[in-house]
Amino acid sequence: MKAAAQLVDLHKHYYLAGGTVRALNGVDITFPEGDFVAIMGSSGSGKSTLLNVLGGLDRPTSGQYILAGQDVSELSDDELSYARNQLIGFVFQSYNLITQYTVLENIEVPLLYRPGAPSISASDRERCLELADLVGLSDRLDHRPFQLSGGQQQRVAVARSLVNNPAILLADEPTGNLDSKTADEIMDLFVRLNGEGRTIIMVTHENDIAAYAHRQIHMKDGVVAGEGVFKG
Repeated sequence: MKAAAQLVDLHKHYYLAGGTVRALNGVDITFPEGDFVAIMGSSGSGKSTLLNVLGGLDRPTSGQYILAGQDVSELSDDELSYARNQLIGFVFQSYNLITQYTVLENIEVPLLYRPGAPSISASDRERCLELADLVGLSDRLDHRPFQLSGGQQQRVAVARSLVNNPAILLADEPTGNLDSKTADEIMDLFVRLNGEGRTIIMVTHENDIAAYAHRQIHMKDGVVAGEGVFKG
């Protein structure tokens, strides 16, 4: 099966006044296309750093990160920004919506960062409306974040993450601020997206949320400590 992303002997070190922090210390993971994986581990295990590297927000110190067949370490800053915009969708625990924007405008935000395409076309708008309908918010298009529940805000964030039709969806504690019922609704949405072929890589510390994934990867001290297959 073709890999959506692959990490090969990947290291990420931070050089601080008090010494070197080895956040990732030789990680080897392959994420096949259509994978749904939960990254787990205690605070300081390296899971958030791993997600940052996968999202192109941090560059590895050494090793390889292969994204869509390209070694990320060989990309220029502009090329990396383009890859991040086109190939990766992000869903955060805190939603990260723009408070003065409507639901529709928040979904459109990634489109504004495409090289050479700063305006929203009619087809772009149609795509955003379809995504709003997908996440059940077609009747909330003119609402702003403060007028939405936490679950609704996270649905906006999911729609926004999909607007450029990315190959990989990265989710950082996507249910951390939600009650259990709403969390299950968001995870049901992730399951549906994965069933349509979307690759999902999710960081979570909750066992019941991780159980939605096909497999779990456990991080400890910057390395993969174990892996389990639970579904699929």
